Amino acid sequence: MAIRVLITDDQEIVRQGLAIIVRGQADLQVIGVAENGERAVELAREHQPDIVLMDIKMPKMNGIQATQKIVKECKATQVIILTTFDTDELIFAGIRAGARGYLLKDAPSEILLDAIRRVHSGESILNPAVARKLLEEFSRGAPKTKSPNAEPLIEELTEREIEILRWLMEGLANKAIGNKLGLAEGTVKNHVSTILAKLHANDRTHAVVSALRQGLVEL
Repeated sequence: MAIRVLITDDQEIVRQGLAIIVRGQADLQVIGVAENGERAVELAREHQPDIVLMDIKMPKMNGIQATQKIVKECKATQVIILTTFDTDELIFAGIRAGARGYLLKDAPSEILLDAIRRVHSGESILNPAVARKLLEEFSRGAPKTKSPNAEPLIEELTEREIEILRWLMEGLANKAIGNKLGLAEGTVKNHVSTILAKLHANDRTHAVVSALRQGLVEL
């Protein structure tokens, strides 16, 4: 069954370009396009898409507000935010709103298509450049040692888990991390699941941010 995609952007040329890219894939289907967040929420409610490609700065309702509503009301829908560097201040808000991916608008089409498929399969995706900026923002002023206000770890992270966390900071997927460390993809997946549990994290991005705040890793 094709992955059903809703495209949201206030620029018509961007909407058209994204639609052409997505429609060119046999396993993807465009189920609608929206010119603002308000319309995106309406179409998401109506069609229950698998993936929403979401711009941030739009009229009527911005992408952060729309993401919050869609994630809350459409439980099976995942949101990937498309951003430019001039929207860095909104990245944290997007993560908190429930976005599962962040990509730059000028990302190659193969990166966008891979992100759609990976987010649909349950991964969280951050463009490495966006990840670096996001993590720098999160870690600004963060202590080098564990914060006394941080939620306690269920269990201390192992050296291998710390090593994997460092690669998560670079935005690498499980397979790529496995290639770096000489581990099977399934083994990396198990380590990531353990890391999330120990850090009380909902996803990979949350885990990295938590680790930074507790001084477990550094940029």
